Amino acid sequence: MLTSREVIEKTGISRATLNNYIAQGLIQGPEVRNPDSPNDPARRLGYFPEDVLQRLAEIATLKGQGVRMAEISERLAPLADGPPPPNPAQDNVPTTINADANNGRGLQLTIEGLDHPAYLVNNKFEIEWANEAAEADIFETGRGLSSDIADRNVFRLLFEGRTGTADGREEILAFHLAIAKNRLSKAGLLTLDGHIEGELIEELADIYDRVEPVTSRAVKDTEVNFAPRGAEPVRYNLYASFFREGTFFTYVPVVADHNPLMTLLARRDIVIRDLLRGRKPYMTPLAVLVADIQSSVKICAELPPEEYFELINQVWGTMEPIFRKYYATHGKHVGDGILYYFFPQPDCNYALNAVRCAAEMKEAMYAIDREWRERKNWANALILNIGLDEGQEWFGAYQTSTHLEFTVLGDTINRAARLSDFATGGAIWASKNLMTSLSTREREHLDFGIRRKTDDGAEMVTPSTYGRISNLADLDDPQNLKLRDIGVLPVTEIFNFEQP
Repeated sequence: MLTSREVIEKTGISRATLNNYIAQGLIQGPEVRNPDSPNDPARRLGYFPEDVLQRLAEIATLKGQGVRMAEISERLAPLADGPPPPNPAQDNVPTTINADANNGRGLQLTIEGLDHPAYLVNNKFEIEWANEAAEADIFETGRGLSSDIADRNVFRLLFEGRTGTADGREEILAFHLAIAKNRLSKAGLLTLDGHIEGELIEELADIYDRVEPVTSRAVKDTEVNFAPRGAEPVRYNLYASFFREGTFFTYVPVVADHNPLMTLLARRDIVIRDLLRGRKPYMTPLAVLVADIQSSVKICAELPPEEYFELINQVWGTMEPIFRKYYATHGKHVGDGILYYFFPQPDCNYALNAVRCAAEMKEAMYAIDREWRERKNWANALILNIGLDEGQEWFGAYQTSTHLEFTVLGDTINRAARLSDFATGGAIWASKNLMTSLSTREREHLDFGIRRKTDDGAEMVTPSTYGRISNLADLDDPQNLKLRDIGVLPVTEIFNFEQP
C-alpha cells in the first residue's frame, strides 16, 4: 500500500490533481487508517493500492496523446472498483485551527457553506471577500476587515495574523508570492502597503526573488503547517484557484474530505458569482467613464427598431474588448449609454487606463460611423461623447436571488455623467481631479487644453490648461441647467493620446 504522499512523489502530480481524479471516479479513494509506523507524526493516513500507479500512468499517457479529460473519464471511470470512500487523498489528520470552524459538518457545495478559511484577493492582492473562518483563524482581525480596500493587503494581514508565528510561515508566503509574481513587480509589491516595513519587507523581497511565478491557471495547492514552531503539527492544504476578478484561496485541514471543494472549484461560474454576491461594500479610489451616443434620440427615431438595436449591439460589441484590455468593470447606465469603472491595478495607473480606453473608443467609433454612413446614405454622425472623473467612493452590489449588479455610490459617477452631457462632437472631457492622478510623464503623452473663441470669432486652443464649466457654458441656458451642479468643476478636453 502507498500513502498519498508517496503516490504524489512517484508520479509527480499535485495533490489537487490526485483529489480531482478521485472526485471524477478515475481512481478509487484511499483507505484511511492509523499509520503503519508508530514513529509517523500523522494520526491517520490515506493508503492506496500499488496498482494506482499503473492507473495514473494510463491517465498521463492519454493526456499526452491529446485526449480530453471528459473522454478519459468515459474510458477509465467505469473500470474503477466501485465508488470512492468518503475520505480523499490525505496523509496527515491534525486538529483544525479553530474547532468551531468545522463543527463536524464538512464542506458544502456553495461558497456560503464553506466551513474552512477562504478569501478572494484582487490583482493588487487586497482582500475583496473573506469568510468568518478566515477573519477569525487566519487574519485574527477580531472586528472584521477594514472598509477601506487599501487597508486589506493580504501580506500585512498574514503577518499580523496566525501566519506570523506559524511553522509554515515561509511556505504560506511563498505560495502567495509565486502567484503575485505573475502580476506584481518587486517594486510594486514592496510599495503596496506602507505599514509593512523593516525586516518584513526584507523577508517578502527575499522570498519573491526565490520563487518561480505561477503562470498556469489550473488549481494550485501546497501543504502548510499552521502550528507554532516546535508545537504538534496542524496541517492544512492551501488551494488557489484563478478568476478574472482575482485569486481564491482556501485552507482545508488534511483530515477533511476535499472532494466537495474540488467539485465546487470546477464550477467556476458559480464560484465567482457567489463570491461577488458575498463581497461587502468597500471604499476605493477609482476612475469613471461615461459615454453617450450623440443625438441618439434622433437616430433612434429614424431607424427601424431592429436596426437601432443592431447598431447599439455593434457599438457595445466593438467596445467590449477595449474595456477588457484596460481592466474596466461594467456599471449600470440608463438607456443606451455606457458606464465603466477603472480600479487600481498593480502594474498600471487606473486613471491612465480610463484615458487610454476613451481614446481607443473614439477611434473605434470612426469605423462604425463610416460603415453606417455607407449603409444608410445619411448625414448622421455616429460619435460618442465621453466624460471622465476620478475620486474615492463606495463600491458594492445590488442583488436579488436572480440578478447581480455592481455600482459605485458617490459624486464621481454624477460628475462623469455630467461631463458626458457637456461634451459634443465626440469630445473627451476630463476633470482636473483625474488629470492630476496622472504622473507628469503620463501627461506628456496627452494633448489637452481648452478651446476658446477670439474676439473675431476664430477658435484657438490654450494647451495644458483647465477651465470651469461656468466659464465654458451658459448655465442660464435651459439646455445647460443640468450642468449647474458641476459649474465650479475645473475640466479640460483631451484631444489626443500618443502611445509612449
